[in-house]
Amino acid sequence: MMAGMEQDHPIFTESIRRIRSALGETGLGGLEQQVLERLVHSSGDLSIGTLLRFSAGACEAGADALRAGALILTDTEMAAASVRPMASRTLGTSVRTMLEWAPLTAPVGSTRTAAGMRAAWQQLEADRPAPIVLIGSAPTALEVLLKLVADGAALPTLVIGMPVGFVGVAESKRHLAESGLVQIRLEGSRGGAGLVGAAVNALLRASE
Repeated sequence: MMAGMEQDHPIFTESIRRIRSALGETGLGGLEQQVLERLVHSSGDLSIGTLLRFSAGACEAGADALRAGALILTDTEMAAASVRPMASRTLGTSVRTMLEWAPLTAPVGSTRTAAGMRAAWQQLEADRPAPIVLIGSAPTALEVLLKLVADGAALPTLVIGMPVGFVGVAESKRHLAESGLVQIRLEGSRGGAGLVGAAVNALLRASE
């Protein structure tokens, strides 16, 4: 039984049981399996595992950081809203969005979220443990983070990189894959606030 499932609604518990049965043997470790099951539950798509990628030890690093008080930084309020209930119910983890640092209007040639990512990381990179960064909607923000790190900024504990869409998304995911950062990502055009939230929620519930 997944950690904490004895407290879940019976419908959720039965959903996970059916998902696990339908998936069969995945070859994933315990935490990775829990992330996959949460993603399937949130998307209704049993094939999503074919797009899911983990760097070595990514889930364990994220769970350890959450237990140690790491902040969760999201690219949108929608992603933050999908995480806050679980964060409150489990570890009391702080969840913030990079839009708190964003300008009122987008800079020329960029986006508000990208500008917010840059300003947020300038303030938060000294945090220990380093924040966990969730990107579900803004490949531009992911590109900014990768550029900051490449230029010598502090590393995030974990990047959950699942921007959704068709403009700049495939490129940003490829750059994340090439970055060497600790990461969980979805290949292709799939992603979104609900899926990054589902991934970190699996880690939160496992970290209680």
